[in-house]
Amino acid sequence: MLKNDVFINSIRFVVLVLIQVLILNHVNFLGYINPYLYILFILLFPLTGNKSLLIFLGFILGLTIDMFGDSGGVHAAACVTIAFLRPLILKFSFGVSYEYNTIKINRTDFSNRLIYVFLMVIFHHLILFLLEVFNIDHILLVLKNTLFSGIFSIVLILGTIALFSRNVK
Repeated sequence: MLKNDVFINSIRFVVLVLIQVLILNHVNFLGYINPYLYILFILLFPLTGNKSLLIFLGFILGLTIDMFGDSGGVHAAACVTIAFLRPLILKFSFGVSYEYNTIKINRTDFSNRLIYVFLMVIFHHLILFLLEVFNIDHILLVLKNTLFSGIFSIVLILGTIALFSRNVK
């Protein structure tokens, strides 16, 4: 990674944690819909970056959210899982373009970007809510939380990507 990438990712990490902790953790629609924007850090991590570093940073990101939310490590586990699965999901979503490192998330087709964000968010939320509830008797609650929080998070993440992407033609 370049020094510029390190600086941008450091700022992105801090800003996303602050937004999540100070604003979004207090949003609770209908008792079970919570947006999780902080996973945008894992989604936008450079493709040429070190995969082990991403997993470590995902752990630190999740652990930071857990410390502020007193949630016992569920965010850390969910972040490590999606950081580990990210190369597979990128390959599934973007195909050959990912293998040649020719993609930029904000410049891809909307359908590919939607598939990528959808899969990452659904995996994150499913792991998060399964570990939070930790009871198979409440699987419908887990699926309901995953679906509705996932939809809200996907819309928020895609909106943020569109808002902060540079339109270079």
